[in-house]
Amino acid sequence: MPTEVALLESRALRVEQMGRVDILDKVKSLVMLPDGIHVRTEDVARYFEVSTASVRRLTDRHQEELSENGLRVLRGPELRSFHGDMKSLWKEEGVESYPQAATQLRLYTRRTVLDVAMLLRDSDIARCVRTYLLDAEGSLRAQYETLDARVTRIESCLADVGSALQELGPVLCRMSERLDSLDRKVEATQQLVGAMSVRLSDLSQDVVRMDARFDARMEAFAHQLKDLRRRGGRR
Repeated sequence: MPTEVALLESRALRVEQMGRVDILDKVKSLVMLPDGIHVRTEDVARYFEVSTASVRRLTDRHQEELSENGLRVLRGPELRSFHGDMKSLWKEEGVESYPQAATQLRLYTRRTVLDVAMLLRDSDIARCVRTYLLDAEGSLRAQYETLDARVTRIESCLADVGSALQELGPVLCRMSERLDSLDRKVEATQQLVGAMSVRLSDLSQDVVRMDARFDARMEAFAHQLKDLRRRGGRR
């Protein structure tokens, strides 16, 4: 885990932390200009509770790095246009006067202010911001280590599952073969039952025909008996 000194000295470490602008408001409220994007040099000095000159000197020493993180220097028409926009926004908020820079104006974004916090040595607020950053990184590192351990356990479990599946493969193959054999037997049984059903249907028709023939013979026999009785009575 990096130390505060390493953060002060290493630009690469500072780059890694540039996404954590939320830390600024956890330490102290950063009052932005009416556009909600920028602050001036005096606003940065007020946030870190240092002199404006200290912020200017720091900005001069690290202007390239700070420019990469949002620092802008306005002059001429661009400065006049920005002042016009700010005056309009301040009037909407009920503020009558707006302090205007005469020749140039340095504007800082939240990323720029966070960068200043990682560069400014003689400020308790800046030190507090650095402490928050380092604590947050330590917490993230601990979470990563915990997650890494969990992933390792899952991988070991999956290895056991893999070996179990390898052992289960032949068993499943044999079961599949037995099920295929059973399917063939069931199909043969269905065919046999179908044939028996056809034969039973034919037998049922034969029985119906035999019943009809038997009934006809019995009826003929009954007529013959009646004829014999009539003949015997005449005698």
